[in-house]
Order: sequence, then structure tokens, then C-alpha cells
Amino acid sequence: MFRAVVLIAAVVLAADQLTKYWAESALSDGQTITLVGDLLQLRLVYNPGAAFSIGAAYTWIFAVFAAAAVVAVTVVARRVTSRAWAVALGLVLGGAATHLLDRLFREPGFARGHVVDFIDYAGFFVGNVADIALVVGVGIVMVLNARGIPLRETATSGDEQVASRS
Repeated sequence: MFRAVVLIAAVVLAADQLTKYWAESALSDGQTITLVGDLLQLRLVYNPGAAFSIGAAYTWIFAVFAAAAVVAVTVVARRVTSRAWAVALGLVLGGAATHLLDRLFREPGFARGHVVDFIDYAGFFVGNVADIALVVGVGIVMVLNARGIPLRETATSGDEQVASRS
């Protein structure tokens, strides 16, 4: 399942970076594209902070947190045998990895880079594909935990199956 986690993470990373590249080229002149009235628009924003631009003066801390998340999720993902957990962790890993890349390699400099956001949700906040992956991935993790679904699927042995039928 680890390969599935990595594949999902790679798809998220590629989709996020490609859409950010598009947003920087299509929206860099201050253009706004309306998708659903005032509810959903596309506009380019460079975010030095976390969600809602919280902690904008501490961008380097978010680089450290993103790196820690990438390492932690990778360690946990190596033990996963559940498909649902593989999807959830792949989404989280991809979102965290692409945010880490932004923090490390985008302007204004190493470990101080700003995240490219371009999906405006009714003026409430502006996000990107990685944010969507993170929210969905964490949501799945919460559901799996609430339902008591383990990271590792347990295979019932033939002897146990026969005994349970008796």
C-alpha cells in the first residue's frame, strides 16, 4: 500500500504545482475569474502564513511543520495495509509535500517562500489544490478513526473462519 500512498501524493503534488503555474500565468495581472457568482472565484494571492494568513511573520516555522508532517506521514504510511488509509495518507502527504516545496523554493527565499493560493471561497479564504487534498485527507482520517478502522487490515486465518462458522 505504500506505493499507493506515494502515487496519490505524487498526483496531488503535480496537480497542485501545475494549477499554481497556471494561476500565476493567467491571474498575475490582478484578473479575477468568476466561477459561481461571489461564492467561488479564481484570484492570485501569495500567502506567507498558514490558513487565513495566520502567522505571516513566521513563514519559516510553517516550513518546519510541513517537513515534520511529510516525515511523520511517510513513517506511518509505511505500515498501512488498508486502502482507505492509503488514500487518506496519500492526500495528506501530497498536500504537505507541495506546501513544503512552496515554503522552501518560492519567493522571497529558502524556508520563507509564500504559498500560491488562487481559489477564492466567497472572500472567506483563498486556497489551492493542496489545501483541498489536505482537508479531504484529514476528513477521511477523522472518519476512519471514528469508525475504528485500523491502519493495517487484519486477515482472518482459515482456522478462525471455520471456528466462527461452527
